Amino acid sequence: MANTSSRTLRLLSLLQTHRYWPGGELAGRLEVSTRTLRRDVDRLRELGYPVEATRGVDGGYQLAAGAALPPLVVDDEEAVALAVGMQAATQGAIAGIEESAVRALTKVVQVMPPRLHRRVDALRAVTVPVTWAGTNPAPAVDPDVLITVAQACRDDERLEFGYTARDRDPAERLVEPHRLVPLGRRWYLVAYDLQRHDWRSFRLDRLTGPRRTGARFLPRTLPTSDAAEFVRAGIRNVTSTHDVEALVRAPAEAVRAQVGRWATIEEVDERSCLLRMQADDLDWPVFALGGVGAEFEVRSPPELVDRIREWGDRFGRATAGRAR
Repeated sequence: MANTSSRTLRLLSLLQTHRYWPGGELAGRLEVSTRTLRRDVDRLRELGYPVEATRGVDGGYQLAAGAALPPLVVDDEEAVALAVGMQAATQGAIAGIEESAVRALTKVVQVMPPRLHRRVDALRAVTVPVTWAGTNPAPAVDPDVLITVAQACRDDERLEFGYTARDRDPAERLVEPHRLVPLGRRWYLVAYDLQRHDWRSFRLDRLTGPRRTGARFLPRTLPTSDAAEFVRAGIRNVTSTHDVEALVRAPAEAVRAQVGRWATIEEVDERSCLLRMQADDLDWPVFALGGVGAEFEVRSPPELVDRIREWGDRFGRATAGRAR
């Protein structure tokens, strides 16, 4: 029979399948008596796990939803699946959860044994991210870079890395990392640059070889209200390929909920708003505006009108045969 601690973890793992376990079957799985099983269940309850019990001949146990999330126990396959899934989420596979995915991925990877690291790396190597045809793919960010930077932010630990800024040669940087910010289809690190003695934002796809130095620091006060606003301000100071503006015939809140991660939405009146965004290519604004599901009028640039007309002609040809 396993010791009490390992047996309790095994019991928790079985209960977290969310199936109902007859008492006799569960005791048999653990190779203990029903009395010992009851003591183990009581131990889980003391730790905050809401285990429901049914009395009688067919009595058994099931893990119920609680008021708070207690620690989870996962097996090897589940740990690998979690890591791979969270890596996909960090690349914007599901809008709005990128930051949470990075935090969760950091926690899982930190306690993952090397043999599972290798399995995760193997899956990553043979997995191809999906991109929309006709649009420039989002810059790829190495998950290991993302994890290392996230850990340094969490622990207030100075970070060294190589960085290639726009139109400049690669250079080594030493920073005090503050926050990671997913904005549009990119990740940014907001940090205090110790060599330039000022706050900077760094694109993670341009960052290489991050190294945690082990030197802790006292966090400084960011000059803006939050890290996301700092990144947006920096982007506005950089010339983009296309500055897009469109009048959308829909309430600002509704449009903001749809594309607010990629664009700035300004209310005009209760039924319309101005959408502004910067884009490297025009296919992405076409996709974003089309996804809003409302009438709109392009204010700028004129090239966007031509691209929308091109998409419209293509869709028209696609449906012409069905119409006949």
